[in-house]
Amino acid sequence: MDTREKLIESTRELLWERGYVGTSPKAIQERSGAGQGSMYHHFSGKPELALAAITRSAEELRERANAEFTARGTVLARITAYLRREREVLKGCPVGRLTQDPEVMADPALRRPVEETFAWLTTRLTTLLAEGVRTGELAIPDPAATATALVAVVQGGYVLARAEGSAEVHARAMDGILALLGAAANPEGKS
Repeated sequence: MDTREKLIESTRELLWERGYVGTSPKAIQERSGAGQGSMYHHFSGKPELALAAITRSAEELRERANAEFTARGTVLARITAYLRREREVLKGCPVGRLTQDPEVMADPALRRPVEETFAWLTTRLTTLLAEGVRTGELAIPDPAATATALVAVVQGGYVLARAEGSAEVHARAMDGILALLGAAANPEGKS
């Protein structure tokens, strides 16, 4: 891994652990093993490096979700795979946690990849749910509202799990939302 990549990866980790304010250039340099000169050779400063790190985290989240959404199987099976996948629940969502960071939310450039990721995720889930309705697999009146609820439950599950100090809370939230989706499954429309 070259110095630029080490800087981005170290910043991603620190943002996830400490947030923007707690991620100092010195901490980034120490974590990455890069000197100050190297950092400023690759990035004009902390905001540019943070943007690269946030963008990378957002891209990774979308890629992983998209792999689950485009896998073979029913709509419900693909959504289940997404909801039940292994996550570092007690650390929180690397993108979702940024919404609680006032410095990130106050900066339009830093906020943009966060907004785009949640918009993409909601749109992608809406499309999947609409596919389930169209094929008769699901009987839900409003795929967009249900998609928004799914995203909110995943993110809220992180918050509750962190508050209680137990990943089990997140798992229970996923079980709950899947039970609701399962109740909307149309047995006659299943293949």
